Amino acid sequence: MDYIPVSDNAMRQVIDSAAVFGEYHRVALQARPYAGGMYWKRQGEYEYLVKTAPNNRQKRLGPRSPESEKIYLEFTTRKRELEARLGSLREQLRDAQRMNKALKAGRVPATVVSVLQTIEAAGLGSHFTVVGTHALYAYEAAAGVRIVQGALATQDVDLLWDARRRVQFMTDIDKLDSSMLQVLQKADATFVRKAGHNETAINSKGFEVDFLRRQPVDGDPHPFRFSSDEDDLWPVQAVRASVLTSAPRFEHIVISATGHMALMRTVAPATFIEFKRWMAEKAAHREGPKRRRDLRQAEIVQSLLDNGLLMAEAGQ
Repeated sequence: MDYIPVSDNAMRQVIDSAAVFGEYHRVALQARPYAGGMYWKRQGEYEYLVKTAPNNRQKRLGPRSPESEKIYLEFTTRKRELEARLGSLREQLRDAQRMNKALKAGRVPATVVSVLQTIEAAGLGSHFTVVGTHALYAYEAAAGVRIVQGALATQDVDLLWDARRRVQFMTDIDKLDSSMLQVLQKADATFVRKAGHNETAINSKGFEVDFLRRQPVDGDPHPFRFSSDEDDLWPVQAVRASVLTSAPRFEHIVISATGHMALMRTVAPATFIEFKRWMAEKAAHREGPKRRRDLRQAEIVQSLLDNGLLMAEAGQ
């Protein structure tokens, strides 16, 4: 058997903690437009309403008036409400994480969860999709099983950048005043760009984050660096990545061995199966052991679908 059911106690904990995390994630998204603050700035005999961003950028919203006072009141009131709710949810989240660890509810590598959390917190989560072996963690979490370790072992995670949304990505990362590598360094300060591999960040333990992209179409910029920082990462073209870029998505909460949680965005199981079978049977220069693992992974996910443990449609 290539997978076994999660224990009842662990499964109950997964369900409970996922509910807490889901609500926290929902409220955190609502709070994102309220990051920073607002204040009145006097200039001569006039007062202006100023909106500040987390990176200390400022935007003048107009002179003091009934309309701007209403904007200020609505902003500050809603910000207080959301911050209070997030504070309460953070406490619940910490309790859930402790129970996750105690009941061994998860086993995703801690670095992967930390990277996903950090990218999400930066507002860049929707631009990246987990592809390759680590997608199995989302599928097993949704199915309530543990896939055998031999089918999962890998020291790198592949993140597919969606080149179709490059304009929005550039806007979002510009707001951060940060490079993509610096975002990763908030998850693990030891991440550096790997020598000779501009698409890869590697940490002090040898764990790698590889950034992929589709082969250029429709005016995609090439080459492309995530930011103007000369030390930043360059997503590399991957064969048939266009199939993964346009594939239906599958999202699920995943849990690390330390109990921490993250939302994993990956491709729909059917796409994973088709792609892995192509890798096993038709990919050029694919090594034999990797072909066998590709086929095994495809068969495991197909079995989860066939047995009704995994739904084909995306969902948390």
